[in-house]
Amino acid sequence: MLPRIKDLASTLTPRLIEIRRHIHSHPELSGCEYQTSAYVAGVLSSCGLHVQESIGKTGVIGELKGAKETGEWLGIRTDMDALPIQERTDLDFTSRKSGVMHACGHDVHTTVGLGTAMVLSQLAEPLKGHVRFLFQPAEEIAQGASWMIKDGAMQDVKAILGLHVFPSIPAGSVGIRHGALTAAADDLELTIVGESGHGARPHEAIDAIWIASQVITTLQQAIARTQNPLRPVVLTIGQISGGRAPNVIADRVKLLGTVRSLHPETHESLPAWIEQIVSNICRAYGANYELSYKRGVPGVQNDPALTQLVEACALEAWGRSRVQILPEPSLGAEDFSMYLASAPGMMFRLGVGHKDKPNYPLHHPQFDVDESAIFTGVVTLAYAAYKYWQQA
Repeated sequence: MLPRIKDLASTLTPRLIEIRRHIHSHPELSGCEYQTSAYVAGVLSSCGLHVQESIGKTGVIGELKGAKETGEWLGIRTDMDALPIQERTDLDFTSRKSGVMHACGHDVHTTVGLGTAMVLSQLAEPLKGHVRFLFQPAEEIAQGASWMIKDGAMQDVKAILGLHVFPSIPAGSVGIRHGALTAAADDLELTIVGESGHGARPHEAIDAIWIASQVITTLQQAIARTQNPLRPVVLTIGQISGGRAPNVIADRVKLLGTVRSLHPETHESLPAWIEQIVSNICRAYGANYELSYKRGVPGVQNDPALTQLVEACALEAWGRSRVQILPEPSLGAEDFSMYLASAPGMMFRLGVGHKDKPNYPLHHPQFDVDESAIFTGVVTLAYAAYKYWQQA
């Protein structure tokens, strides 16, 4: 079956490149993927799949039924949204929407998902089981997966597969990660409440800016001395606002940040750990504080059996030299993890790196991909779906 899947994917590649370029030139922000979802639904319908629109607000589901009468589905998830970034590439199909760009490769993800559906729908021998394609909105704001789940996208799903482009892996190769792939990502909002006063008489005030600086410095230092160094934590304060004039001591300072961790035990302990440090500093200097710690998405933990399946399929399709075993997880976040509360899942890295031009990182205004990766992604996903039901 692998030669047949490769033949179909090869024949479809010119069409898939057209699809990718169309999506790339018409990017839409999270929750606003109206044109993209309509386009995706049209392609899926032309392949004979049963299509449901407006799942998870602007998401799309395409269902391909197999020969076996079963109520269970294999899910394949790809995301569709773009980022609020002004594109600075010299592509002929650059973004037509000012300030919006597919700088994270979701145009490739969507195309690979469509290509996989097109290939599997054309197999002479039907799949033994059913495949449900989830085209998800709003991954960049970590909301789309929960929207899709709320609308029933994971009902009767037995397992789920996904992928994400990776510019540091050359096109034609894939990256396999056993265990933790991405980090849990939480949101931190902290307000330091002091007392205003004259800039020349700081002893008569409670300087919220100075106390905020103590909080930031202590949190960063405390990670190195109170957290297990083998269980990484990254705490970034990305936004600070406070003060009204250069000669007036600020009475309120607001800090916004993100907290990343890999291990569930560490993740669970972080809110209390942060509050203890903030409380101690504020009490020492007479300030008050308001702390809001919001749980975000958990980390992606790849299922062992599904990881072995995808790795075996990739090795058979591409050979050892084109299958990288990733030694380290990423501290980036992925709301693919939300699906894993309902079913085991696995996400692999799709190499999109160029061999003959600079490779810019994800979320960069000059980010671009080697489009030959689309063929690699489609074959890997389609063959993994086929083998999944062969072994079920």
